[in-house]
Parts: sequence; structure tokens; C-alpha cells
Amino acid sequence: MEDILLYCLYVVIAFFICYIIFILPTQWLKIERIKYPLHLNVKILQISDMHVERLRISPTRITTIINDEKPDYIWITGDFTKYRKMLPSLEEYLRAMTICNVPIYCVLGNHDYQQKNVKDIVKLLSKYGIHLLRNQSLHLERFELIGIDDFNSGKSDIKAAFRAVDDRRTKLIITHDPNVVLHLNKKFDYLMAGHLHGKQFNIPYFFHIKNAGKMPRMGIYKGLHKHQNGTYYISKGIGQTGINARFLVRSEVTMHYL
Repeated sequence: MEDILLYCLYVVIAFFICYIIFILPTQWLKIERIKYPLHLNVKILQISDMHVERLRISPTRITTIINDEKPDYIWITGDFTKYRKMLPSLEEYLRAMTICNVPIYCVLGNHDYQQKNVKDIVKLLSKYGIHLLRNQSLHLERFELIGIDDFNSGKSDIKAAFRAVDDRRTKLIITHDPNVVLHLNKKFDYLMAGHLHGKQFNIPYFFHIKNAGKMPRMGIYKGLHKHQNGTYYISKGIGQTGINARFLVRSEVTMHYL
């Protein structure tokens, strides 16, 4: 009897350790704060890589963050979901964001393009008044907002995205796969991307095993970086893909003070 109890205790301890190491980082959401002196006096909440099929942050938590942080804009940098059956769940998150009455702009990611019909997700975004940019730009009050479509999916068209841009104004870019930065031949002031999940599993040589493009193989997969044409930020994302776990990488949303 004592041996059985001892075995059960070991199982419980092992389960608890696994939970702390692999599951808690997906629930213990971090609000990353980045200050970059563009003198625009704007606050932007970046939400990336929702992957609602493997998301452990509730819609209510997102609403609370928006109400507490009071951003001027919300920018979603791709990967809502790749499963059509998860669109009702995605709708819950979109509703939770839009009730806060903050302008929301977004781009699509590679997982969104894996949908059987990407038009379904496009229609859902439109239903909630979320502005989707697919190689387009908008002339907003204090800056130009440029949305470059997903590089990983072969959808990026930099020339089209910049076609109507006023070069005299501050240029902000949203995109999903940061690898597009290596192909950008246009000057920009600030770019936000996601896609790489900050590794998701923080183990050595992860991106030499998993092919995610040239940039992560160079050791660039999260945080703030500078390129010859501008400054860019890579979010660690809020959801997961593949295994619904993280190792030494917490889920994040990011407040950008520009």
C-alpha cells in the first residue's frame, strides 16, 4: 500500500513539474513594454499569433488588458487560426476586442492562409469592423500604416504595399513573418511582426532544426532590432502552434509607446 501511495505521489509531483515548465508559460501572460522615440505620442497594443485552437488566454483577459492599458490602436500581426471549425471561437475574441471601441488593424499569417477558404476569416474580420491590410497602406492621422501580406505564404508584395505611401510622413508597418525585413528595399520607421513565437521552446539551435527562414537562423527571433532600413519588433505571440506548450518562453502581448 505504501509503495502505491509513494508511486502516486511521484506521479503528482512529475505532473506538477511538467505543468510549471510547459503549461504555465502559456497562461502566465506577459505585457511587454517597448518605448521607441518616434514622437508620435501613440500607444499601440500588438497582439500576435493568436492560434485560437491552442490559446489559453481568455477573451475576458484580453478585454481587461485593453481597458487597463487604453491603447490608441490595436494591431494584430497574423495567425488567427488555420481551422475553419475554430471561427466561432475566434469570433469570441474579436467580440471581446471590439467592445472596447479601439481601432483595430491587422494582417494575415501563414496559418490563416492554410484555411480551406481564407475568405471566411476575411468576412469575419469585416463583420467586426477590423481593418485588414493585404499589401495596402492607410493614411492615418499621425503616420502612414502599411500592411505587408505574409511572406512565408508567398503573399508579400512590397511594391504594392508602398504604392500609395507618402514618404514625407512617418511609416509604420505591420506584417506577420519578419523574414520580409531582409527583402525590404524601402525605408521605414518601425515594423511589428510575429510568427516565430520567440522560439516557443527555448532550446539551443532550435531554428537550425526547424526551418523558419534566414532571420531566426541568424539568431533573430524576438524583441527589438535594427535593420539598415528601419527598426523592427518581433512578438513572442499569445498562442501556440504544434504542441500546446512553451518552454522558458512566456506568452506575450506588447504595448508600443511611439
